[in-house]
Amino acid sequence: MTTDTPARLLTLLSLLQTPREWPGGELAARLGVSRRTVRRDVDRLRELGYPVQATKGADGGYRLVAGKAMPPLVLDDEEAVAIAVGLRAGAGHAVEGVEEASVRALAKLEQVLPARLRHRVTTLQAATTPLISGDGASIAPETLTVMASSVAGQERLRFAYRAGDGTESRRLTEPYRLVSTGRRWYLVAYDLDREDWRTFRVDRVSEPFATGARFAPRELPTGSAAEYLRQSMWRRQETYAFSVTFEAPAEFVAARLPGWLGVPEAVEGGGGSGARCRLRGTAGDSVEWMAVRLAMVDCEFVVESPEELVRCVRELGGG
Repeated sequence: MTTDTPARLLTLLSLLQTPREWPGGELAARLGVSRRTVRRDVDRLRELGYPVQATKGADGGYRLVAGKAMPPLVLDDEEAVAIAVGLRAGAGHAVEGVEEASVRALAKLEQVLPARLRHRVTTLQAATTPLISGDGASIAPETLTVMASSVAGQERLRFAYRAGDGTESRRLTEPYRLVSTGRRWYLVAYDLDREDWRTFRVDRVSEPFATGARFAPRELPTGSAAEYLRQSMWRRQETYAFSVTFEAPAEFVAARLPGWLGVPEAVEGGGGSGARCRLRGTAGDSVEWMAVRLAMVDCEFVVESPEELVRCVRELGGG
């Protein structure tokens, strides 16, 4: 018989969270108490916000149903490990739509996981490799959870950072928000050494450390972390002019490339009338992305400029 009421309530809640109806007699036997005690415990759970539904009958049953708000969940060891592994797998890559919520949930869960379960999660994660599509950079889930916890706790964050040109530095920041673009994670934070707001690509962050020093959040200039990141990326965006000749009609190429790249124009000298075209314009995306995009047109082409794009296409083709 379980005489510890809190422990008994947790056991009862764990049983009820299984999607089935539990007869009162079976619950009483599982808990080692009377049916009257089960009824009292069910009433206690209802007072705590858990919507427990009872059915009438000779051996009335109980089940947990959907309520207006989500009360705390009680997970056994296997369930906790499964959820943590799933959240880690999603948090390591920018998954559009659930990214920020996944990181917040992972940070909360890992904060309360016992050491033995943390070890199981880490071991399982290390033994598996996901197949991820897209060109987003992989990020250690631990990096995201440390950052998310610092944002939530309004705690100063120190980390090593590698800039796009390879420059290494140490940063002390007041983290404001984590933002996902679908392909990458960014941290919007106030840089204390530079006395200004900055954005940091999380895949370039290493050794994140929450200092324990609390801070009062500053007012972000744009009011929205997503808008600040958008403006910051626009200011930093470097464009380049490109010129590409395709061995295909202009209509064929135009149908397979986004319109903002420009309109291909027919040129003389193709295999037939109008069978060759040239595309000139400017782009701000990476040359790696541009090379892949050109290859997806599915016809022969020659890049005249810039030289960086020429090299990238050559490497992509294995030449």
